[in-house]
Amino acid sequence: MKIAIIGAGAIGGYVGVKLALSGEDVTFIVRGANLEAIRKDGMKLIMNDGTEHIAKEVKATNDYAEAGPQDLVILALKAHQVESVVDDVPKLFGPDTVVVTMQNGIPYWYFHRHGGPYEGARVQSVDPTGQIAAKIPPDRVLGCVVYPASELIAPGVVRHIEGDRFPIGELDGSISERAQKISDAFVKAGFKSPILENIRSEIWLKLWGNLTFNPISSLAHSTLVDICQFPLSRELAGDMMIEAQRIANKLGIEFRVPLEKRIAGAEKVGKHKTSMLQDVEAGREPEIDALVGSVVELGRITHTATPHINTVYALVKLLSKTMAEEKGYVRLQGEEPSSSAH
Repeated sequence: MKIAIIGAGAIGGYVGVKLALSGEDVTFIVRGANLEAIRKDGMKLIMNDGTEHIAKEVKATNDYAEAGPQDLVILALKAHQVESVVDDVPKLFGPDTVVVTMQNGIPYWYFHRHGGPYEGARVQSVDPTGQIAAKIPPDRVLGCVVYPASELIAPGVVRHIEGDRFPIGELDGSISERAQKISDAFVKAGFKSPILENIRSEIWLKLWGNLTFNPISSLAHSTLVDICQFPLSRELAGDMMIEAQRIANKLGIEFRVPLEKRIAGAEKVGKHKTSMLQDVEAGREPEIDALVGSVVELGRITHTATPHINTVYALVKLLSKTMAEEKGYVRLQGEEPSSSAH
């Protein structure tokens, strides 16, 4: 298959190397130092056991038209970055091109083929102008939930931390030929990629943790185990999850994992900094609206009170605004020599 991967960051790089090494025709759509590094040396993947894989045969370009029509486009940007590329993405489309969306949080296509009273509603927090759905039509989309963790440690170099699951699903719940073909390609590349009949349910299960632990960690500069083992923050996470569960239930979603088990799962991950905390420490724009703002919006749509989520959302949005205005980052500093106060 001809596969274009938009973004060669932590997840795009990981997926692209494995697909390329399994024999797929992979093109990375990238810019800057990443583009130069991949053109020069290929894309390198360091697995969590230390083994190194280099995909030398991949193509890299920042010109969508040059890449041309693809069989599959993998959208591996963060949700708030998608709108900046929507004018170019259609240059990758042929008549049957499929788009796999790898964003965390509530996706822009959430209510497409959803059925019921909310059918076709636009999630404004992730697609404010409607341009994403207009330029990347949901009919082309296969939903996907990203479970692996990895990080871009240098231009053209990704380190895999853990996980290999990329469940996918049609928006109407069907088991289609195109979904089967893409699942097969992912499995051949070494991933677990089951086709789910309810991809939205899986999206909520992942989001359940993201919408709580990500903003709490970025505000409190704490890891997952810290949040879960400190009674006040554990209680806050639980309250936010209960509010989200009420919204999801109203949208026909049942969680296959109990709330306490979901928190225990996060605690087991240990001293892990969430992606939002990493962004705050690096001075990058954190991914807030897809993870938290969208849930606030769905709370409004379904007439569900979300006081805890609203409070955390307000604080993390203010933090992001302050960072942008000051062009700064926020990071805990190590111990300084003590000085006596008078």
